Formats: sequence, structure tokens, C-alpha cells
Amino acid sequence: MMQPTALASTFTPSGDMNRKTAHRRSSVRIIGGSLRKSKLDFPEVAGLRPTAEKTRETLFNWIRNEVHGEYCLDLFAGSGALGVEAFSRGAEGVVFVEVNAAASGAILQNVERLNICNAEINCIDVCQWIGQQKNPLRQFGLVFLDPPFADNLISKVCRQLANSRLLKRPCRIYVESGTPLDAGEMPASWSMLKSKRAGSVAYYLYLQE
Repeated sequence: MMQPTALASTFTPSGDMNRKTAHRRSSVRIIGGSLRKSKLDFPEVAGLRPTAEKTRETLFNWIRNEVHGEYCLDLFAGSGALGVEAFSRGAEGVVFVEVNAAASGAILQNVERLNICNAEINCIDVCQWIGQQKNPLRQFGLVFLDPPFADNLISKVCRQLANSRLLKRPCRIYVESGTPLDAGEMPASWSMLKSKRAGSVAYYLYLQE
């Protein structure tokens, strides 16, 4: 697990990490904070769709007073851009969960290259990882949730999170979706603070008090 007082980039793999598969590479840039303009390289794999720069800017304007000193959970981390952006803006630590081995490996490489301390990278299915956290050592005040749109996992994962012990009170949860979300899909204990659309993407900020 993450060690809050030391440089702690850890990698928990699952599956065949030795499988050599060539992927085209792409990159995004961090837009604010101490790592501003830093480039994150990531593989182009199915379902990996980094949050657009303008959307990230809106999100971090929404939570600008909540990031500093907080522990963040980046689920379906993909490129890792949301978690790294949070760290750049003063988050105390970040846990990344990403099932794709190539993407998880790229997050690890970026974390090490940028000397990001207090980072944990877990290469595992998100629902499986949440289910394993029976007595977590840490709770999170910020959660980023951006699953592959085709998988229709948002309602399931949000309810699983709400029923877990992973969330602080209060906790802010960012959710990105390919279709508008209905209030009935979300946990009753969450209230929507913000919402916006960018093209076909809908994104939301929820609060669990």
C-alpha cells in the first residue's frame, strides 16, 4: 500500500505482465500546478480515452479548493492524467487502478520519471480491487471515475464505492460518461454538485457527505 511519508511508487500487477504487445503511443500534458506542461506518454489501447484538456480544466476549477493535501483515487486510470494532475496541484497522494497491463506500466513509468511520491499503481479490474478493500488503510476525499463508455459500468461501480469503506466524509466524486446519467442510477447518498457536457461526453461532480 501507499506509504504517506516516503517516495512510494508501487506497482501491483495482475495477469501476464511479460506479454510483449506493441502499441502505438500517444501523450497528454498536465495543465496546472508544479508539473504543468509535463508530458504523459501512454499506449493506444481499446477503451483508453484520456479526459480532454478543456474538461480537465473545468474539473479542477470545480475542485480547486479541495485538492491540496487530499488523497485521490483514480479508477479506470488510463493515461493517469487525472491522478497526476491532482498530484501536480497539491494532492498528498494518488492511488491508480487500471486493468490494462500496458497502460498500468506506462503510468508507473510516468510516475517514476516525474518523481511523483506517494503513488500506488494497481493493475487489476476496478470492481475486483474495490471488493478487496474490506479494511482499507486509507480513505479518499477525491475520486476520479472515467470507465470505458461501452462497458456501462458507472452505476455498478458507483454503488460499490458508496457501499465500501473507501470514501471519506465528505468525498467528491468525478464521473465521466458517454450518455447523460439519470439520478436513479447513482447512490442515494450522493448529491450532484456540478454537471456539464462537451460534445457527446457528459461529466459530473458528486458529493458524499
